[in-house]
Amino acid sequence: MVALNIPGLHNGRPLQRLSTTRRPSGMVTPYKPRKTRKKLQVIICILFVELFERFTFFGIVCNMILFCTIKLGYHNYQAATVNLCFVGASTLTPVLVGWFAETCLGRTKVLYLCSLLHFIGTVMLPVVAFPFEDFYIDAHNIIHRLEPREQYVLFYTGLLAAALGIGGIRAILCPLGAYHLQGYNQHQILSFFNWLYWLVNLNSTVVFLGISYIQQSVGKNLGFLIPFTSVLLALIAIHMARNNLIFRPKKGSSLLTTLGVFFNSLKMCCLRYRHLSGDVANWLDRAKENNGGCYSETSVENVKILVKLFPLFGLQLLYRACITQIPSGYYLQTMHSNLNFNGFLLPIAAMNVISILPLLILAPLLEFVSTCYQSLKKTPPSPAKFIIMGHACAALSALVAGFAEMHRKDYPQVEQTLSGTVLQVSSMACFQLAPQYILLGIAEAFVTPACSLISFCLTPSNLRGISLHFLSLFYGGGCFLGALLIQFFYLVSGGSFYPNTLSSGNMERFFFMLAILMAINTLVFWKLSCRYTDLSVELDKGVRQSHLTEKLLQYKAYLRYYDTVDCSGTTASLEMIL
Repeated sequence: MVALNIPGLHNGRPLQRLSTTRRPSGMVTPYKPRKTRKKLQVIICILFVELFERFTFFGIVCNMILFCTIKLGYHNYQAATVNLCFVGASTLTPVLVGWFAETCLGRTKVLYLCSLLHFIGTVMLPVVAFPFEDFYIDAHNIIHRLEPREQYVLFYTGLLAAALGIGGIRAILCPLGAYHLQGYNQHQILSFFNWLYWLVNLNSTVVFLGISYIQQSVGKNLGFLIPFTSVLLALIAIHMARNNLIFRPKKGSSLLTTLGVFFNSLKMCCLRYRHLSGDVANWLDRAKENNGGCYSETSVENVKILVKLFPLFGLQLLYRACITQIPSGYYLQTMHSNLNFNGFLLPIAAMNVISILPLLILAPLLEFVSTCYQSLKKTPPSPAKFIIMGHACAALSALVAGFAEMHRKDYPQVEQTLSGTVLQVSSMACFQLAPQYILLGIAEAFVTPACSLISFCLTPSNLRGISLHFLSLFYGGGCFLGALLIQFFYLVSGGSFYPNTLSSGNMERFFFMLAILMAINTLVFWKLSCRYTDLSVELDKGVRQSHLTEKLLQYKAYLRYYDTVDCSGTTASLEMIL
């Protein structure tokens, strides 16, 4: 046992060091550190970033289907596909841009670049939406407007630039890795994720109500001018960069290293059958240096732990495809229903708020139940059970949507004006579609915090950020899967499953097929849920090797906190421990 003589420790108890400053006269006087002020600046900036970023994002997504069908003349399935692809790209880009910032260009430069792209994208979209025909009529009464080709180029370029900008700002200014959750138990981490998503959805509720009303009833085609809040977002980003308020993660296990282990293992497996002999316990072991690979044993073992979560991630793809029905299939149902409520035309996207309300109600309720279990010293339900219940609610929501579509078509058709265009819609009140929205909201309240908790707890501390990144990648992949399902069922059914006129098609069959697929997905996860039941046991089994590293990092943090250690002595002592 090596004895350590650490200054600042007296009789085994730490001495708190008083921060001081030295005046020119030589007198030493205590002063209050300015860290509190800087933390307050970071909190305020992040709150405004979240607000303006959500405002911009939902300003684009909120009524994109209405804009594409009425302004651009798209079919329903095309508009839904564009909307889901934009949502998916905005979900994927934080991971990809964050990796690019860490490995290539640097976080500050990427932040400036993404702010510029964000601004360019939100400038192009209002140009497409601007009603030139109302302003540019020459002396010969010829209406001047953008050609369809020019509209499409500006529209898709603007969407791509906005998606890259949104992703970069999310990745750099308010990444999930900025929250230090090491050292907290399962109950505290679940509580953190519950309240985090509660705040995000509370913000979304305010934004949805405001934007949807302005775009549909006040601004009409000029609703895309709302994303000009990106200017304010860029100013806050510049302020945070200039004042060193940007979170900078620790160097270490990156997404590139994790992917490199996979590719190197595949490469070595191919070589094994040609030139090498012998066998290994796991195909990923081929990437280890002692087996001819390029990566250390620690890196490969960490990736092997991460691979255990891939079934969980993969089963979220179809679940996310169900969730994406809110801005696609459910939106079209609401758009073709009666939106009049006592003479007031409800915004279509206001129905999205109904799906958010269960989240706002259930998060505090689940927190209360979990606290009761803790006080009674009982084991609360495992996160895997919450995921099963959430998946079942998603399948039930799609089933209810199918029956609601059949019921909606039985009502007579009435005329309804949306964005200056008269549409033939069902006279059924849109509030009768509320149950399917509520069920998806309940599903989100159960699934999203539980998935984040499992992804965080079942991985070593140096891979937790990567685990959450993979979860985000699969969430984005679920959006693209939803778009692919729309295209597939449209082509297979000849347009019947996703019709341009809902009253003459069979969209309920699309929802029934989705419900069947989601029910199968739920059963598969139920069979695999035993892998993710006891988080503490899995951590004890899989992350033993990382305990020493964590202890040494904590030890260095303690010494840095006391700020009274001689560097050379500390380095020598750590070397002796190793």
